[in-house]
Amino acid sequence: MRIRYDRDACQGHNRCYLLAPELFDVDDDGYAVLRVEGEVPEELRGKAQLAVDNCPEYAIGLDGD
Repeated sequence: MRIRYDRDACQGHNRCYLLAPELFDVDDDGYAVLRVEGEVPEELRGKAQLAVDNCPEYAIGLDGD
């Protein structure tokens, strides 16, 4: 499973960062930054899904199983 992130859709709510700081950081402008490149570690898949489910702008998603 990989995280897909659309910077143009992000509005800087930072819910992803608050829910999954292991996977997301915030840049100087307040927008999300992915901390994981490639496959999401098995133990963080639940947090990745939680971040996707709580993004009000649908700026993040998951690819793969």
